[in-house]
Amino acid sequence: MIASLFLYHYYTKLISNMNFLAHLFLAGNDEGLIIGNFIADSIRGKETNNYPDSIRRGIILHRQIDQYTDTHPVVKRTVQRLRKSSEKYAPVVSDVIYDHFLAANWLLYSPIPLDQFANESYHFLNERKQAMPEKMHTLLDYMIRQNWLVNYGSLNGIAKTLREMQKKVHFANTMASSIIDLRKDYKDFEDDFKEFFPEIQEFVKNEITKLG
Repeated sequence: MIASLFLYHYYTKLISNMNFLAHLFLAGNDEGLIIGNFIADSIRGKETNNYPDSIRRGIILHRQIDQYTDTHPVVKRTVQRLRKSSEKYAPVVSDVIYDHFLAANWLLYSPIPLDQFANESYHFLNERKQAMPEKMHTLLDYMIRQNWLVNYGSLNGIAKTLREMQKKVHFANTMASSIIDLRKDYKDFEDDFKEFFPEIQEFVKNEITKLG
């Protein structure tokens, strides 16, 4: 039982790093925060101390964002809608769905077009690979080739992401079928996102100030 629980949390962490768009966007223009947010899910325990303060702040911020999101009542409502199709992986699927709505409504939150933001993010991260764990290099290459940040904005792109996530997990799961729920209750999910996102923006703004 303990081993199964450990493996569940391990694979949940492994696939939860598919929701890059919000983390990159919320990091703003601070280079350390961007890198830290990008690599945070691949960093374990005291490994955080191996990085300079600028990147360590980004790792901490990523974890604070995750904690805030996981405990937010609006997100919990979204997760509950996904329980039937995604079961215990509903929180992970909700993160990806929220990235979809950020991409689909991008110009409500950013004056920069999504494709420009994506290309600038890819270039920035690619130029700073040496500051990242080696295991993130392959993931970044794949992310760029597949243009994840832009493709999150289409339902077909999200369906593909969910299929890839389903394959990554070594336990039987039905995450890919969540696209059916998303299509069926699209407006409800979108309303959840639009209610939540301004609140996470305000939270991150305050946390960045605290981090210095």
